Amino acid sequence: MNQTITPKTIRSVIAASSVGTMIEWYDFYIFGMLAKTISTQFFPEGNATAALLSTLAIFAAGFIVRPFGALVFGRLGDLIGRKYTFLLTLVLMGGSTFLIGLVPGYKTIGIAAPLLVLLLRLIQGLALGGEYGGAATYVAEHSPANKRGYYTSWIQTTATLGLFVALGIIMLVKLNMPDEQFNAEWGGWRYPFWISILLVAVSVYIRLKMAESPLFSKLKAEGKTSINPLKESFRHKGNFKMVLLALFGAVMGQGVIWYTGQFYAQNFLETKCNIEFEQSRTIMLWAIAFATPFFLLFGWLSDKIGRKWIMMLGMLLGILTYRPIFQTFLEDTEVVSGLNEKHPQPGIVKIHTDNKNDSIITTTTPHYSISRIHFYTQKTDTIYADRSMRAGHSQEKIINKKLGQSLYWKFVGLVFLLILYVTMVYGPIAAFLVEMFPTRIRYTSMSLPYHIGNGVFGGLVPFIGLLLTTSYPADPLVGLWYPIGVAALCLVIGVIYLRNKIDKDVTD
Repeated sequence: MNQTITPKTIRSVIAASSVGTMIEWYDFYIFGMLAKTISTQFFPEGNATAALLSTLAIFAAGFIVRPFGALVFGRLGDLIGRKYTFLLTLVLMGGSTFLIGLVPGYKTIGIAAPLLVLLLRLIQGLALGGEYGGAATYVAEHSPANKRGYYTSWIQTTATLGLFVALGIIMLVKLNMPDEQFNAEWGGWRYPFWISILLVAVSVYIRLKMAESPLFSKLKAEGKTSINPLKESFRHKGNFKMVLLALFGAVMGQGVIWYTGQFYAQNFLETKCNIEFEQSRTIMLWAIAFATPFFLLFGWLSDKIGRKWIMMLGMLLGILTYRPIFQTFLEDTEVVSGLNEKHPQPGIVKIHTDNKNDSIITTTTPHYSISRIHFYTQKTDTIYADRSMRAGHSQEKIINKKLGQSLYWKFVGLVFLLILYVTMVYGPIAAFLVEMFPTRIRYTSMSLPYHIGNGVFGGLVPFIGLLLTTSYPADPLVGLWYPIGVAALCLVIGVIYLRNKIDKDVTD
């Protein structure tokens, strides 16, 4: 039946599925992108680290409930169809995202603020748990076997493109207003949440025009759809074995590679290397832009040589190179000496020091003295850095470093490598999961391992990473042991137990 589908039809299917899925990822990720600002709005003042941990915990909660969304909406998708199920998830995601932008801050409604945000975040997680499986299944069931990896890899780009759009919109808003206005209770940080409702309206309009999956329509016409998808998926020994193998042999490792390469890397550049907001975001934007086509390349390649070894190689590269790459980030941003500041920013007073080779531009706030100075790093590249000293204390901290051009592009290249690993593990995985399960229970069976692997193992990477670095501050790279350990375990299981199938029929 797939052979009768025209190229125009499959392009329309891919476009409609991808746009909606990208918007759902955008909705889901703007919370993480704005975690630092959100922590100051929805939690009491006094302990910034505790507030950020609490915000990341709410962020992680959205991931943890994704498997429950996979069960709820996966069952619906196998009972009533793919189209209307992931249309429903899109509406739920967009609505909850828009409402997060309307919740008053802690100063206005107290403890109700974080509780409301948590509730809406849980709805987001449930909705996303039903979205991906539906979109991937829908595209795969329109695809011929010898192009399934390539066609479904377009869906795989949507998570990264959603992150790209989220970063882009946040940057656009932030660069067009002062920091005080952006970070205010009803400031610009809320705009990306409100914009979501417009994006969702466009996607709903597109998806309403979509037809049902031909394979599901055929099953339904023949009366062969599953009566109890949950029971067939998880109480049937053979199928449940495949669910576990998919989780522990592929998706668990893919999940930690994905979140380390994109979320953990961005957070590390901002909080450990202290690179200024604009540069840390544009580094990610450039790296994502350069790496995104590789999702399609590895999806296409998986149609030629199989899915398994591409995914296993991506995990292995992450395991071997994470610590050296992140160590390079630290070493290259370590400040060791100063130079003259020739171009002070408007409104900041310049004060010369006793050192003839050094001049400092300084201003004050109620709690901090902020100084701007040129620095060299150990790699002899210039950094422009702010440093802050707490009033009445001797300790100071370098903040808001701005990299010189050569170092900036070096960082773009390193983050590109991290995201390249993501494309290797993520590009082929939709086709890999679809091919493991029969049509009648596919939505349910593939959604659960995917969302446990990504939502639980992957989604906890930022939170566990911050928790480890807070508990063991002597090692700034200690947070990497979690994704390295999970990826290593998954690699061993995948190499031993996974089969490298190519062109498997999915009409059974």
